[in-house]
Amino acid sequence: MTVRVENPDLSLPPLVRILASGGDARIDLDAATGLNRYHSAPRPSEVLAFASSTANDVSAPAYVHVERLWSAIGPVVDGASYAEALEKLRGRIRSAYGLDETVAVVFAPSGTDLEYVALACIADRGAGGTQNILLGADEVGSGCIHSAHGRYFADRTALGVPTQAGEIVRGLDGVAVELVDIPVRDPDGRVRPSAEIAAGMETAIAAARGVGRHSLVHIVHGSKTGLILPSAEDVERLQAAHGDEASFVVDACQARITGAAVRAYLDGGAIVFVTGSKFMGAPPFSGFALVPERMAKAAPPLPAGLATIFRRGEWPAGWPGAEALETSANAGLLLRLEASLFELERFQALDGEETKRIILAFHEAVRREIVEKSAARRVAPYPPGHRDEADSHPIEMRTLSTLDLSRVNGGASFEEAQAWHKALIGHGVRLGQPVKCVRLPDGGWGATLRIGLAMWQIAERAGMDEAALARSFADDLARVREALAAVAG
Repeated sequence: MTVRVENPDLSLPPLVRILASGGDARIDLDAATGLNRYHSAPRPSEVLAFASSTANDVSAPAYVHVERLWSAIGPVVDGASYAEALEKLRGRIRSAYGLDETVAVVFAPSGTDLEYVALACIADRGAGGTQNILLGADEVGSGCIHSAHGRYFADRTALGVPTQAGEIVRGLDGVAVELVDIPVRDPDGRVRPSAEIAAGMETAIAAARGVGRHSLVHIVHGSKTGLILPSAEDVERLQAAHGDEASFVVDACQARITGAAVRAYLDGGAIVFVTGSKFMGAPPFSGFALVPERMAKAAPPLPAGLATIFRRGEWPAGWPGAEALETSANAGLLLRLEASLFELERFQALDGEETKRIILAFHEAVRREIVEKSAARRVAPYPPGHRDEADSHPIEMRTLSTLDLSRVNGGASFEEAQAWHKALIGHGVRLGQPVKCVRLPDGGWGATLRIGLAMWQIAERAGMDEAALARSFADDLARVREALAAVAG
């Protein structure tokens, strides 16, 4: 029998309760504040938020959209209607990215859960198990490290099943998953060159082959600090050299990725991870894995333990072993995905030149209002001496800037930045969480925060003339600068 854990807060509006349900404990809202642990909530907010690198509230138009949808489908969603609704979302996702119907779409309650999808796809490839080669585990978080190891990462799953972080998911214990982390930064926090990272992957794949393990190699397309590594050329070389010995997965969970890039990765045989709660701007948590046809057709039956994590409708019809999953519905996940697709579709309806104009105006405003008027500096999203690489990245990468605040107060620490991140809420501002990427002279990690646009913040500025657009960003970022000055003393 499945034991479920429920944690409803009946003081919240019904739609907010639904949008904050169907996930692990990270989705829970504090009874006193109405916010989750990322200081966001699944409702429109007056807080000035440039926090798309961490977590969002929900835009007013998206909230109205899901409110209308919820009124139409009613308070009860059964397994059949849930599966039907998700199948329609699959079609919209393929259309949004220009994919054909052969691409399989697997839904997950969070980006962290997507790791199980990749492990399930290649579970039978190596006689000695799987070697999961992560890229920049220091930038993906402890939860992904657990799930990439085939282990639970929280005290309950989205199905409400109690679990223990670090406990092996049944069926993945026989896969013998080993982790190898290839750091994206050197000990001083500088980005490592693509060639150096690719060489580390070569070594790890060879070592895995020697003990009969199949390698699952992670590519990062838009890390927490806006990195794309390894380069497309190095990825193609690795794929050509290691064919059947390695499979590839692209972590594009920030969703700062174009349809052309998605198609290129899939054509190369890689799985692509995307979440709806970062650049797309929907509330946390939701995600989907795009699986190439060849990999989906070759997948073995799902490990038994995934029945504690996924529902039947979240996997495509006919996926081997999916019939063992329960046929219930996750209304919260469905509505969060709807909010994601609403934002993605209206963003992609914008003219490309208009999108570029707005993003560049934001990027310039960060420089003028934050960098030039405070002690903040931008952390370079490329290896030293490789600025040309960043210049060739998609324009979406410029929707995110990591601010080095270590010069504040003569040497502010990472821990101080964590305190500032929380204190900013009291000043009506929310930014992305700090990341360890700046070293202090004493060897500790320096203060950083991240400032990023969401799709809806671009869509709402479409059509503004140059003066109004510049003034909009200047006013908002001046408020951010003033709030930072207030919390940092």
